[in-house]
Amino acid sequence: AHHPSFLPRDPKMASLVGRTDLKVLVIGSGGREHALCWKIKQSTMLDKLYCLPGNAGIADVAENVGGIAVTDVPKIVEWCKSNQIDFVVVGPEDPLTKGVVDALEAEKILAFGPTKAGAELEGSKAFMKDILHKYGVPTATYIRTKSADEAKEYIKKNNGPIVVKASGLCAGKGVLLCQTVDEGLKAIDEIMVDKIFKDSGDEVVVEEFLTGEEASYFALCDGKTAVGFGGAQDHKLSGDGDTGMNTGGMGAYSPAHILTKEMEERIMKEVMIPTVEGMAKEGCPFKGVLFAGLMIKDGQIKTLEHNVRFGDPECQVVMSRLKSDLLKTLVYAAEGRFSELPALEWDDRTALLVVMAAKGYPGSYPKGTPINKVEDATKLADTNVFHAGTGRDGSQLVSTGGRGLGVTAMGKDAKEAQAAAYKAVDTIEWEQGFCRRDIGFRAVARLDG
Repeated sequence: AHHPSFLPRDPKMASLVGRTDLKVLVIGSGGREHALCWKIKQSTMLDKLYCLPGNAGIADVAENVGGIAVTDVPKIVEWCKSNQIDFVVVGPEDPLTKGVVDALEAEKILAFGPTKAGAELEGSKAFMKDILHKYGVPTATYIRTKSADEAKEYIKKNNGPIVVKASGLCAGKGVLLCQTVDEGLKAIDEIMVDKIFKDSGDEVVVEEFLTGEEASYFALCDGKTAVGFGGAQDHKLSGDGDTGMNTGGMGAYSPAHILTKEMEERIMKEVMIPTVEGMAKEGCPFKGVLFAGLMIKDGQIKTLEHNVRFGDPECQVVMSRLKSDLLKTLVYAAEGRFSELPALEWDDRTALLVVMAAKGYPGSYPKGTPINKVEDATKLADTNVFHAGTGRDGSQLVSTGGRGLGVTAMGKDAKEAQAAAYKAVDTIEWEQGFCRRDIGFRAVARLDG
């Protein structure tokens, strides 16, 4: 029984549906949160929008809240109470695994995101694999263990490529793909003996090495069921042609070409709905977004992982295509009312995003370097620039992190969206920045036949 107490939604909490005066807080500071704020800003239900801590781009659509860490749950709750916040949308995973949703709802503040128990789907890869296995969701064969010796035995017996994962949160870096037995054994030593991920590696999941084409798919969940929320394909490696280092993501496009209508229906039926129904049966209803990493090969769908938040930069391209009112949709999810929600409407064009990052990322990189002409790029047709690691030095826009901007464009297909996105990228002046020049290359190659 892995579940701390789950607080069911208090029936005495007044519904927010139908209100037009909502005060909303978005938690986070990345491109994902800029996209969420940009979309929530368009809602007819909104009165005032805040973002904690926000960034230089978010300041255009929301009021940034400084001085409180995203993981400081008591301070966040206190701030929400003193500012009469009606609804909170949580971007990053850390506050979720720290129980920010539980704490807000205990104070009768509605929030979109899973409880601490629900967030274990991402916070513990071992728990996630067990849920998938128990409820018949297709995934790689695996063992979970706290014993380095047991893990090594399994790797030797497997005698080929294998995947070793630290079970806890590692900011997306805790997965080691091992081509040989020796690499696998070395990975166990690094995670379990040398503790490269500290206590996130106390337990490992060792699993079969799946091949095929990767895709990501979002579903919004209201505790009882799930609705499809679009897919994307992202580009994890830092260099053109998928070379270089693993990053948080260098670009994405939506819809992903492998996610046909039929494939989306299967993902909902085989992966998302069984996961949400399974969590409810476990006494741990899941509300929030499920973001599944999937491997598709010869028509088979296998689930690599579940994340319990919008992916970044996938969120930005999906938000660019959403036509429905995002705030309304998230309120219905948080209130468990999907049975009353009208079908979501989407722009059927392709959205493509290119990340502009600081030179050196994902290794060490300079901070505080000037970025110019972003507003010129934003003025181009069907183009949006979502800010991630940016701030202001006086009036000068400067970089504050590795990934700086997510330059996004729409087009009738991936080729047109790609051309428009790079036109915008080339308008921006950031001497200390770089980007991949081939985002969407698989989809474009397919179009070129």
